[in-house]
Amino acid sequence: MLARKVETGVSSMADGKRWISLYVLCVGMLMIVLDATVVNVALPAIQRDLGFSQSSLAWVVNAYLIAFGGLLLLAGRLGDLISRRGMFLAGLGVFTAASLLCGVAQSREMLVAARFVQGAGGAMTSAVILGMIVTMFPGPREQAKAIGVFSFVASAGGSVGLIAGGVLTQIISWHWIFFINVPIGLVTALLALRLLEKDRGIGLGRGADVPGAVLVTGSLMLGVYTIVEPAARLGWGAGRTLELGAAAFGLLVAFLVREAMAKNPLIPLRIFRSRNVSGSNLIQALTVAGMFGLFFLGALYLQRVLGYDALKTGLAFLPTTIVMGILSVRYSERLVMRFGPRTTLLPGLVFIGVGLALFIRVPVEGNYWIDVLPSMILVGTGVGTAFPALAALAMSGATPSDAGLASGLVNTTVQVGAAVGLAVLATMSATRSEGLIGNGESTAAALTGGYHLAFLIGAVLVAVAIAVAVTVLEPEPRADVDTADCEAA
Repeated sequence: MLARKVETGVSSMADGKRWISLYVLCVGMLMIVLDATVVNVALPAIQRDLGFSQSSLAWVVNAYLIAFGGLLLLAGRLGDLISRRGMFLAGLGVFTAASLLCGVAQSREMLVAARFVQGAGGAMTSAVILGMIVTMFPGPREQAKAIGVFSFVASAGGSVGLIAGGVLTQIISWHWIFFINVPIGLVTALLALRLLEKDRGIGLGRGADVPGAVLVTGSLMLGVYTIVEPAARLGWGAGRTLELGAAAFGLLVAFLVREAMAKNPLIPLRIFRSRNVSGSNLIQALTVAGMFGLFFLGALYLQRVLGYDALKTGLAFLPTTIVMGILSVRYSERLVMRFGPRTTLLPGLVFIGVGLALFIRVPVEGNYWIDVLPSMILVGTGVGTAFPALAALAMSGATPSDAGLASGLVNTTVQVGAAVGLAVLATMSATRSEGLIGNGESTAAALTGGYHLAFLIGAVLVAVAIAVAVTVLEPEPRADVDTADCEAA
């Protein structure tokens, strides 16, 4: 009896350590995701202090996105080969040091360079987190709950970034949106050293595909650069955009040929044989591309049309964050376990699509409670149910040795979807607004018309994601449900 009590106590302590370790990983993830959007509400202050032109100001965001999106797959695979814990800690160190450099930056060049390094550290940190989580929580129910917590942090981080950016910029200064990462990063690293178990990868000799790494990293970086620079500035049909886009596509094709022929590929193509893995990553890219309109263009609508300041704009997104948190942490695990990830995903996508569609009708003299809040709640509800299910589906076909790769792939589709969505929606919105101004519309009416078009495109992208979910994802096996019902009876 005493031995059983001791064993139970030890098991309980080990279980508690796992959940604390999860929270440490999620703090690291929140710091990374938050930094992708925290800068946006501070851009006017950064422009005034450092003398950025309107066109060069975009590089404060783009430098981070290019490094982050380009290095995720490589970082995830290196975590599998060397050590996921080691990659997480190294990424934290790079990200924290780069955050300090961003905060003390006194020139445009220094800030942009530090943002690039910060993006590299963010890729190293976040690429391996989901792989570590599914390894720490192998049981279906606890894994679903852990993924729900992770998904809340990953999806709500964007809106939290808008809130934090508004508060810090308005109350202190824009420098503190970067300085705040330093103590958080140091504490997270110390806790990670204490709590995360040491692990050893399968070894560089089992998959050190250097040519593949160069090709895929070059393709992703060049692709993201093409989207955020010449496509957004010169247009999608410009010669420079087409040339760079073709080069990025050529590198991607060369990478796929290399992976099909390599003995130890960087990315084993077998991972894409799973319909759930391939489909869920495509759905995630489409959905993130569509809903980025809410976080970025929605913030612009609040500031440039309704006249909100940075703090008020950030607080306007608080309901979205609260709804995401309640559903992701409290209910997503129950929904996934009861109905299965595919069945849980579909209504979540519908909520997101309807929320974006409602934003198409926001007027120039809009009222937050009537015209904005319903969309915020619907999108928060959709993300809180859909993204945990997507994460579960995306990791469902990964073997233990490929968990870091699958984790990096999930994050890559999010970042590429975000970059594509931001470039497409912002470009189309700006073109539409310029046309309306040329037709004699007021600035506020023209801006609102441009935002309407962007939200329409976002809703269409989510509708395509729903179609992919219905046609590509494998339905939950009926036999499992029947068996569970019989056992319950």
